[in-house]
Amino acid sequence: MRPYGWMLVLAVMVLLADQASKLWAISALTDREPVSVIPGVIQLRLLFNPGAAFSIGEGATWVFTLAAAAAVAGVAYVGRRLRSTVWTVALGALLGGATSHLLDRLFRPPGFARGHVVDFIDYGGLFVGNLADIALVGSCAFMVLLSARGISLDGAPDTGTDAPTPSGSTASSA
Repeated sequence: MRPYGWMLVLAVMVLLADQASKLWAISALTDREPVSVIPGVIQLRLLFNPGAAFSIGEGATWVFTLAAAAAVAGVAYVGRRLRSTVWTVALGALLGGATSHLLDRLFRPPGFARGHVVDFIDYGGLFVGNLADIALVGSCAFMVLLSARGISLDGAPDTGTDAPTPSGSTASSA
């Protein structure tokens, strides 16, 4: 299977894990006090988030729907150039998390393209998230690392536009 196919498989796995965990959270945490997992650090409590991180932009849910759709389309398009296993993992996790959030925005109450994202992992009162958030943040951090190390989508080290030649001069790529 080509890297694009593996990216899609990983995206589907992230999507299914996130949506299944949200179904569980809704069934187990509705009308319930928070459940302490690691006292003072992690607890489980159900929230429906109309905004972005930290509930920013609660009145602009449709904007986040468009942003998620653009992210899904962009990753699906860029992923066609994949030749690198590490970029396949990074983009697969990103695509899965973004798609899961897009589905929440499209199909959850209060209505189409205005749906609220299901959050249930409370990080010590700092913010409440879900598995898609973990995939999104992790994949973005991984992509920053890959970029900083100069690893391109095809897996080759990025030598920049002006690479020195053996004679010491520079060759500009046209």
